[in-house]
Amino acid sequence: MAASSGYPAHWEADVLLTDGAPARVRPVHPEDVDLLIPFYERCSHQSKHLRFFGGHPRLTDDDVARFTMVDQQEHVSFIVTAGDEMIGIGGYDLLESGVAEVAFLVEDAHQGRGVGTLLLEHLAEAARERGVTRFVAEVLPENDTMVAAFRAAGYRLAAGFVEGLLRFEFALAPTETSVSVMRSREHRAEARSMERFFVARSVVVVGVSRDRRKLGRRVADNLVTGGYTGRVHLVGRGECILGLPVHDSVRDVPGPVDLAVIAVPAGAVHAVVLDCAAKGVGSLIVSTGDTTTGILTPALQNDLLATVRHHGMRLLGPSALGVIDTDPRHSLNATVAPTVPPPGRIGFFAQSGPLGTAILRDVAARGLGLSTFVSAGRRLDVSGNDLLQYWEDDRRTEVVLLYLESIGNARKFMRISRRVGRRKPVVAVKSGGATQGVPAGGGVRATIAPAAALDAMFAQAGVIQVDTLDDMLDCAQILAHQPLPLGPRIAVVGNSDAVQLLMVDQCLAQGLTVDVSVLLRPGASTTEYEGALDEAIASDAVDACVAVYMPPLAQQRDDVADALARVGRTGEKPLVAVFLGFEGVPAQLRAGDSEAAARGSVPSYPLPERAARALARAVRYSQWAHRPTTPVPEFGDIDPAAARRIVERVLDTAPEGAELDDDQVSALLAAYGLALSPCVHVDSLDEAIAAGEGFGWGVVLKATEPGVRRHPYLDHVRRDIGGVEQMSAAWASLTTALAGREGCLVVQRSGPAGLSVTIRALEGPAFGPIVSLGVSGPASDLLGDVAFRSPPLTTADAADMVRGIKAAPLFFEYGGSPGLAVRRLEDVVHRVAQLKDALQEVADLHLGLLVGADSVHLTWAAARVLPAIALRIDSNTRRLPTPVSWDDTLPGGA
Repeated sequence: MAASSGYPAHWEADVLLTDGAPARVRPVHPEDVDLLIPFYERCSHQSKHLRFFGGHPRLTDDDVARFTMVDQQEHVSFIVTAGDEMIGIGGYDLLESGVAEVAFLVEDAHQGRGVGTLLLEHLAEAARERGVTRFVAEVLPENDTMVAAFRAAGYRLAAGFVEGLLRFEFALAPTETSVSVMRSREHRAEARSMERFFVARSVVVVGVSRDRRKLGRRVADNLVTGGYTGRVHLVGRGECILGLPVHDSVRDVPGPVDLAVIAVPAGAVHAVVLDCAAKGVGSLIVSTGDTTTGILTPALQNDLLATVRHHGMRLLGPSALGVIDTDPRHSLNATVAPTVPPPGRIGFFAQSGPLGTAILRDVAARGLGLSTFVSAGRRLDVSGNDLLQYWEDDRRTEVVLLYLESIGNARKFMRISRRVGRRKPVVAVKSGGATQGVPAGGGVRATIAPAAALDAMFAQAGVIQVDTLDDMLDCAQILAHQPLPLGPRIAVVGNSDAVQLLMVDQCLAQGLTVDVSVLLRPGASTTEYEGALDEAIASDAVDACVAVYMPPLAQQRDDVADALARVGRTGEKPLVAVFLGFEGVPAQLRAGDSEAAARGSVPSYPLPERAARALARAVRYSQWAHRPTTPVPEFGDIDPAAARRIVERVLDTAPEGAELDDDQVSALLAAYGLALSPCVHVDSLDEAIAAGEGFGWGVVLKATEPGVRRHPYLDHVRRDIGGVEQMSAAWASLTTALAGREGCLVVQRSGPAGLSVTIRALEGPAFGPIVSLGVSGPASDLLGDVAFRSPPLTTADAADMVRGIKAAPLFFEYGGSPGLAVRRLEDVVHRVAQLKDALQEVADLHLGLLVGADSVHLTWAAARVLPAIALRIDSNTRRLPTPVSWDDTLPGGA
């Protein structure tokens, strides 16, 4: 659509309705007259009566103009479209400064799909941008649907009757409840959207031929021979393949179709997608995009996504391997993979199609089972975040594995992972570290965040991050089959002194403790093994047990395997094995009699170091999962509205963004209860003396230019200046020492002696806000001794930041020195994090602190703001991502 002058295009959003179908929310436009009139005619008399408080059978010309000719300033209006039709409209009119009246109308056929709540969310976000702080709404008391929508929105409502109407009024500032409600709706919609892929009652494969090497034919073979319980339809060349008729078009397929697998040349994809839309297909897997079917150019990908979203479909791909659901009720293998693991408790997400085939082969070879598998290819639409939403509630999935080449919306990923991880372990391989996870040709956002920040945020979210696919599957073997270890105390029981010593060393190297080590004779009997394992596991000093078995004559001992399997089935603590060099869950160590290893099976590792690594990761995850949740602290002395006004005033005068001056920085920090020590910039000795006298002496003279301040060999501060003579001497010695590199000199009141600490907060599109903390100086900078977290921060998060750096002993009586004011430092961290979380426009905030024994002194600060539209992609409204190729870098560098 051609945007009119002043049209707020950044308010446009693709969204999911409650049934998982995509729709579009956007500002109304004068050209929408052709959508509005038929929409209104489809609405029932009752809906019109509830909206307009009386008979209003048709729209007058004035009504049409009022709905479509809006300024999107004082009168804002949004519509929701599904395909070529409008299904809802809502808007607000400004009543007075900061207060607006809001109202909606949703077509009867689409009521109950969450259209009204989506309109409310997006109108509220637009209103906040326009400076509106409160909504009022008047509804008829019998309008149960609208009353329920307002009450369920999560805002703090004030309600009363005015002239027979029920009047609601509520502040638009997001509350913990309103955000929680929005996230819950997002979760349900995205999970429902993914469910449509797995429980498809009928599948059409497009691009089928008699050539068994072609993608379409291989998918068709897997569906037909793999026991799929639904109906399979074929579109392609030929009259009959696999005993099924071959149709010329998806439109010719009889009956409804839920899922389409598209494997046609790139130039034909768009036409096939339109056929699927006309047929009412809800989900698409596009295998096209590899070297055998032609490459989808960025332009073709953009057209593909726009078409899919417009017609209410979800897309997996392009270059997707496809989906597998091992549930016997479905037995769906909509991939070209020749090997499918048996049913199990693991959900697996990967991006690369070719790698997905190798993953399935490795999983099956280890005897692991999968609940579901998804290979998303270029992730144009469906991503790992969508699958996390689905697996959170999927009863068949107990462990989630993610092979990630990039993370499009990392903040959302961390948010969902943290929630899912409390119930189910999430294990992730993050490849592409050297390229920031942006594969060649991929439409994803790079990130300003260093690799250490990503690692820290994975840990904050409870994600078990591993380096390789082998590490991932090693870890999954424990998590899927054995109970979680409740601590790091390990018992080692074995019959090989050499392997046992190596096992102990590897456990210690991984941060585990070995409190029990039992060495049996090489030919130990089954009874000896079982007795030693039972005794070790029963010990109160043991949290997990490792069994080592290496027969002296390379003989396989099934009786020893039976003993390990019996202990693994009945033990309340995890048991893993280094058994005959086997990898995975060999048949001898499995519980149950099914093809896949059941709960209680004993995982085996070919090398002690792999067993120790996997066990240590399970221990760390268990400690995170069992750690009590802590709150995000609330402060009564912060004023977010005042901080926002400061930022908005700066952006009013500098729309492209600007550095804040000293007064602006001080005011911004003061709004969050942070007092920046005042300073005076000086260019001469006379100015320095005047500044010292103004402070009443007891000051410092220092250089603030970053290149000077951070240089380890440049003495840039003169302290404890108490008078004119001392200032004169300090000026002479400092300007001589800096030798022309004085930069900007300032005079500042002296703070207490303390440790210099730096706190920084950054904002980027992919990661959102990031807060870092480290001891100031080149050692921390060069060695990367910095702690990172993503707001909002709980009390435990802030405590972990302070204690997570290698220099942390300096805060706690290191070398006999007094302990420092750690609690006050954590208080500053929380305030900075909340400022950063609330104000995405603050793109970079840098603070210097002196942490003393009883106080924290803010000595300097710098801040830069940018317009919000250039920043965060995870907002307070539900919206589907629109992948683009761009860098997550801030003007002027990060």
